[in-house]
Amino acid sequence: MQRLFDIVLSGLALLVLSPLLVPIAIALRFSGEGEVFYVQQRIGRGGKAFGLYKFATMLKNSPNLGTGTVTVKNDPRVLPLGGFLRKTKINELPQLLNILLGDMSLVGPRPQTQRCFDAFPASSQVQIVKVRPGLSGIGSIVFRDEEELMHASVEPEKFYDNVIMPYKGALEEWYVANQGLRTYLMCIVITAWVVLFPKSSIVKKVFPGLPAEPAALSGVV
Repeated sequence: MQRLFDIVLSGLALLVLSPLLVPIAIALRFSGEGEVFYVQQRIGRGGKAFGLYKFATMLKNSPNLGTGTVTVKNDPRVLPLGGFLRKTKINELPQLLNILLGDMSLVGPRPQTQRCFDAFPASSQVQIVKVRPGLSGIGSIVFRDEEELMHASVEPEKFYDNVIMPYKGALEEWYVANQGLRTYLMCIVITAWVVLFPKSSIVKKVFPGLPAEPAALSGVV
């Protein structure tokens, strides 16, 4: 049933959003480095890598510069138009194609690069690869301001590895254990809600059984 919803909803979304996506593609083609899409290898279901589509928002050589595959606030590798696309999450919309292809679902654990996936606790890794990764999900909703959190840390990469990823892993484990049509549909609704109201804490009200955040994240996620 969830796969049927994925196909129907992602197909409709591509049709409805095409008046937005096409002009953005044209703007990217004639700005920055001229790249429209960025394809990055991510870890998917069964631990298999797949090519994840995004609108190009950063320098082509970004993985070899600065913080590598981890992006921080005011990252100098982000292109001018890319900043807007990232802030509004529009850069993620090409992943609707990944959903149609069966690489992803609308809802699930966010697909990570190998470096970031390895930062998950081993117990989380085992559970996460049991399901299709998602365009959105519990971890994505809770950590929608991840770049802000890292920017506030003295050592962003250590904070990412030692604080963010263990808790994000626990959230993704919760999703795998509690997946179902209700969870799927509520995550879609909550995602739309927090895009409109970024400071909302609605996710904790809808899913009161989520793992408690560690002390380092108390009151900020």
